[in-house]
Amino acid sequence: MATTEEKATPCCSPNLLPSKPSGAKGEAPRREPAVGEWIAAADPKRSASSATAMSPLVPVEDVKDPPAKASLPSIPIMMRAQTSHPLDPLSAAEIAVAVATVRSAGATPEVRDSMRFVEVVLLEPEKNIVALADAYFFPPFQPSLLPRTKGGPVIPTTRGGHHRGKVISSEVVPDVQPPMDAIEYAECEATVKSYPPFIEAMRKRGVEDMDLVMVDAWCVGYHSDADAPSHRLAKPLIFCRTESDCPMENGYARPVEGLYILVDMQNNVIIEFEDRKLVPLPPADPLRNYTPGETRGGVDRSDIKPLHILQPEGPSFRINGYFVEWQKWSFRIGFTPREGLVIHSVAYIDGSRGRRPVAHRLSFVEMVVPYGDPNEPHYRKNAFDAGEDGLGKNAHSLKRGCDCLGYIKYFDAHFTNYTGVIETIENCVCLHEEDHGILWKHQDWRTGLAEVRRSRRLTVSFICTVANYEYGFFWHFYQDGKIEAEVKLTGILSLGALQPGESRKYGTTIAPGLYAPVHQHFFVARMDMAVDCKPTEAFNQVIEVNGKVEDPGQNNVHNNAFYAEEKLLKSELEAMRDCDPFSARHWIVRNTRTVNRTGQPTGYKLMPGLNCLPLAGPEAKFLRRAAFLKHNLWVTPYSRDEMYPGGEFPNQNPRINEGLATWVKKNRSLEEADIVLWYVFGITHIPRLEDWPVMPVDRIGFMLMPHGFFNCSPAVDVPPSANEIEKDGGSPKLIQNGLLAKL
Repeated sequence: MATTEEKATPCCSPNLLPSKPSGAKGEAPRREPAVGEWIAAADPKRSASSATAMSPLVPVEDVKDPPAKASLPSIPIMMRAQTSHPLDPLSAAEIAVAVATVRSAGATPEVRDSMRFVEVVLLEPEKNIVALADAYFFPPFQPSLLPRTKGGPVIPTTRGGHHRGKVISSEVVPDVQPPMDAIEYAECEATVKSYPPFIEAMRKRGVEDMDLVMVDAWCVGYHSDADAPSHRLAKPLIFCRTESDCPMENGYARPVEGLYILVDMQNNVIIEFEDRKLVPLPPADPLRNYTPGETRGGVDRSDIKPLHILQPEGPSFRINGYFVEWQKWSFRIGFTPREGLVIHSVAYIDGSRGRRPVAHRLSFVEMVVPYGDPNEPHYRKNAFDAGEDGLGKNAHSLKRGCDCLGYIKYFDAHFTNYTGVIETIENCVCLHEEDHGILWKHQDWRTGLAEVRRSRRLTVSFICTVANYEYGFFWHFYQDGKIEAEVKLTGILSLGALQPGESRKYGTTIAPGLYAPVHQHFFVARMDMAVDCKPTEAFNQVIEVNGKVEDPGQNNVHNNAFYAEEKLLKSELEAMRDCDPFSARHWIVRNTRTVNRTGQPTGYKLMPGLNCLPLAGPEAKFLRRAAFLKHNLWVTPYSRDEMYPGGEFPNQNPRINEGLATWVKKNRSLEEADIVLWYVFGITHIPRLEDWPVMPVDRIGFMLMPHGFFNCSPAVDVPPSANEIEKDGGSPKLIQNGLLAKL
């Protein structure tokens, strides 16, 4: 197959920036770019056996509730020998090769030592390469899918982590800043807390101990030319705890207002500082902490009995590396520093019709959190948590405190930190089954015979923390062919301080001297669809469906008539659409060449859930970078380079409408294409007192539902629950004789 390629984005000192990449094509550049894209390829001369040896297997770990006994079964593992698939997340060994390869390309020891690695990510292969790998590695072997050449069929080889690599190309990307890194955040905090004018400003507020101070290094966004990406900048927010001996104290309960700080993150120096307004620190709120029992000055409720999820015969899913099979679903798990969890090659096994693709790739590619308070510093809080920070790099290890019950399969994730050191997040992705209530039910009132089925879903998830907020990202697969995307929001509010007796129009007072500004959370799901399409096919289109009330007249004499009106979205500009609850608007991705038993095209429906649009004027500064928030739905034909709706580098981005809003101006045809859906969904958060001190989970998402994809309900073959059969004695019970007599 194609050689493995890994993309690394180093960030270095501006004085090392060349005007253009030096050296001939394929040679290492003589000087290191400030921000560049390096392609480090594994040595193609190495044998497949060497590749196999360098591809570590992710161990299977079962977590059971209650604790597992040795006699209980483990997660089934597919027993076919396999090496790394081209879509598998990068292993620690592969990342180490990429880092070492890029570093060795530096012309001098000073250049090599000063390199900074913000991201090392897999450059995913073309879809036809993925199809070859799938045909070759997973039973039954399908040689008919392999392309024929004069020398016979091309047999794909595996991706492997090699001991050596070489830089085959490099590109300098001018006027951009890559995402921030956790090491930078820690350096920023240390820089601010050691700055004498800052120490004096905190003394004016009654704080002598700098260990109590918390510094959150927020990206500056882009509000004016002062925020240009020629310097790597942050405008930190300051908070202060009250107790030095309580590490679990909620320090976000005491925001420090009135300080303006601008930090040069490249050189770790404060370039602007101003104590603009002395606002007293809020008093210590007795309800500020959220830790158990006595640590927060309260008592935990004691009337909760244990709830155990038991799977005595083990789970229904099977795992082979990152390939998952569950009942009739199959897909691959991927992970990137920016997006976090990625779902590849989603397909449904449909009886005699075999494996039917649904989507090539599903992920959350961006999220934006604009605040609605025009006061300093809240107006400049408009975080791009994926593009500026990285959802994957901020993910949790779910070893403890996991929100999953039952049998769990964990997957680790590997990253490079700012200095190029490999870091591993153990148990980063959680895979498990959940009971989801009733799947379907009917009781015949004449006979009293009832059939009911329990719904089960397979859930893949990860959770990340971005400063004060937590976000859980979930993909749920259902037995009736549905796929649900869900985001769970929790964590701690980003707060502001109030003068005594003051209140704010643009927020909610939640404690004395403390208020929470109104804000919104927007998420962008990128769905590279493949409804009944092989990877080399482009036979999809998008239909918009609106409920229409029939005009009064002969066809609507009772004024009750309505119908579904369909409209083909023929081009990109025509496909910039918004949700409309008044017409029950939804969209269907249809295959133009495959039909169901009624002769209608097969399809999958995008069913919106709770949603909103930005509550901001058209000239709002954050919309300069986030023009993709102006519509709930965008549709584009697949292009390998079009991955992120705000462009690859949204941090301090001065360019207007870069990304999705620019791509669609090509107005490419969508009438029969390789369709990519970009669904933008948001929630408006007007804080409540009940959101303090830690917010109960709020949920938002959408559904992908089969629409004419199957000839009938795919869930009709789900068997009754075993415990129901045993309880009923294995036979249906008829209704009472009295009702029979009435009939």
